[in-house]
Formats: sequence, C-alpha cells, structure tokens
Amino acid sequence: MSDINSGSSKNQNGLTITRIFDAPKELVWKAWTDPEHIKQWWGPKDYNSPSCSADFRIGGKMHFCMKSKIDGMEIWSTGVYKEIIPFEKIVMTDCFADEKGNVVPSTYYKMEGIPLEMLITVTFENYEGKTKMTLVHSGLPEDHSKDANIGWNESLDKLEASLK
Repeated sequence: MSDINSGSSKNQNGLTITRIFDAPKELVWKAWTDPEHIKQWWGPKDYNSPSCSADFRIGGKMHFCMKSKIDGMEIWSTGVYKEIIPFEKIVMTDCFADEKGNVVPSTYYKMEGIPLEMLITVTFENYEGKTKMTLVHSGLPEDHSKDANIGWNESLDKLEASLK
C-alpha cells in the first residue's frame, strides 16, 4: 500500500481527496484514461465494473457502470470531458445515467437531492518519485459527501492495487 497521504476533506461544494501512489505519473494517468484499466477499479469495494467506455478527448463522453457484488444492482454514470492536460489534469462532468448513456436524475437510483450534473477534477503531480493525485468532486451536496468519500476512497484503494 502506498503512503496514504493527506486524505479527504469536505469543501463548500463537494469533496476533495488527495492520495500518493507508489507508481509513475504516466501509469496513474493511464488508470484514469484507459477503459480497460478503469474497469479494474471503478466503484467501491463491493462493486465491479462490467462496462466502461471513454472517448477520451475534449467534448468526448464517458459511460461507466458499477455493479453491486451483493445484489447485482447496476449504477451507470456518464459525463463529458471538459479539459485535458496530458499527464496533469482531467476535468469532466459527472451525471447519473441509464445503461444507454442518457442522463437521469438521482431518483432513478432511489437517491434524493443529488444534482443532475456535477464536476470531477483530477490532477496529477510528481511527488518524491511517486504520484500525487488530487480529486475534487464539485457540486456534491454535503449530506451525500460522507457516502461519496467512502465510495471514492474504496475505489481509489482498488486503483492503487491495480497499479502493482
């Protein structure tokens, strides 16, 4: 396990998580940009990702699925890549979706009060021979940030394991 770093914090409009990965920045970048690699870690520990597509370019769409290992429930998400600075930064919208990629409200998945669209910003920095990654999930309501924090950190634990 890498040095777990500065951890997580709530911000005014969401959640910020910083992690240090004992891997080169190029590999951590690939984990976020290659659909086959994303499938290895997307979703909390009790989920897998049976489907993932990413048209990784500004204006391109992503469409990811996480499926519960417990009850088989699938939760789909979609978004559009807004900013890409190779090996430094990814900015994308984040929306719940159906399996066809259509944006749906959070109530589709029996969740209340989550906006139709949020924003995910991920930055990558070289850090003492490792990679410092900071994720900001903006627009996330405060009453959902605890669960999102758990889910993101479990997903990032899986990302870390996929880098070995």
